[in-house]
Amino acid sequence: MPTYEYQCVKCKKRHDVFQSITAKPLSRCPACKGPMKRLLGSGSGFLFKGGGFYTTDYRSKSYHDAKKKDQPAKPSGDQKAS
Repeated sequence: MPTYEYQCVKCKKRHDVFQSITAKPLSRCPACKGPMKRLLGSGSGFLFKGGGFYTTDYRSKSYHDAKKKDQPAKPSGDQKAS
């Protein structure tokens, strides 16, 4: 549910209210019963946690093939240092 910010016209107190999008806006201040107005909110940002949602997750097959060619070859486990 979104959070809406209201301010009382009479006492100037601000209230954050969790409301459904379809709920009617509040009209009376819970503190002094004065008229309320809903303020324009800045909204909220998205917070991505965990793996995924990266630009590189959706690269083309040709991009991944070219990336593999650019990487240096890994030495195999059978070779011994002399």
